[in-house]
Amino acid sequence: MQPRCPSGILKEFDLTGRCGFVTGGGRGIGKACALALAEAGADVAILDLEAGLAEKAADEIRDLGRRSLAVAVDVTDSAAVDVALDQIAEELGAVNIAFNNAGICIHSKAENMSDADWLAVIDVNFNAVYYCARAAARQMISEGKGGCIINTASMSGRIVNHPQPQAAYNASKAAVAHLSKSMATEWAGHGIRVNSISPGYTATGLVNEALDRRPDWKELWVRDTPMGRLAEPREIAGPVVFLASAAASFVTGHDLVIDGGFTCW
Repeated sequence: MQPRCPSGILKEFDLTGRCGFVTGGGRGIGKACALALAEAGADVAILDLEAGLAEKAADEIRDLGRRSLAVAVDVTDSAAVDVALDQIAEELGAVNIAFNNAGICIHSKAENMSDADWLAVIDVNFNAVYYCARAAARQMISEGKGGCIINTASMSGRIVNHPQPQAAYNASKAAVAHLSKSMATEWAGHGIRVNSISPGYTATGLVNEALDRRPDWKELWVRDTPMGRLAEPREIAGPVVFLASAAASFVTGHDLVIDGGFTCW
């Protein structure tokens, strides 16, 4: 006989009536999580630099019976982020779920990395997370109903990846995790929970393209992951839905590692 779930616990994962956005939601982890949030009942706006990808993801959310909005926006532009959040509030309602997921990685040895490449990584992976979290928090504080903010860090904020050189990426993701803790303490009094997720190697389209060029990397990544494989984007979505839901009502300032055991060794 299967054990019964405690009465009402499954309802705590229901996001019906909630409104959120996902940055970098046009592909990969962002898209998988946006669809999962919609499946759980939320209306979800897609913020992405590529308008076509954003609209395609928004269409898939609408096919699930939820409302959606595609917004082409450069999340490194704080003024543009503020405009995008205003647009979401006007068309879908004030946000109470923010998933700040957009990110880039440039593989370059630290001594050879140009200023432009360094700043690009820090701008997308760190500054943009702050801009989007700040804009979301302002709406949540104004509404007075709380909410949750989830930021994508990485296991790379805890360990140094090998064999690929990526000091800027690693540093940016460590910063995201600590920024999330800091914002969690500042905004807890407003009923806003702030957490981060730290995925391990995940089989997104962009990662697979990189591995087509460097298949030797995948062999090492899989070897060093106790579960012996890369994650699928959908496997990151469940933890995001949990953090967005009432089931995580007492979880804030936490960095949830989703790495198949990679950081255990």
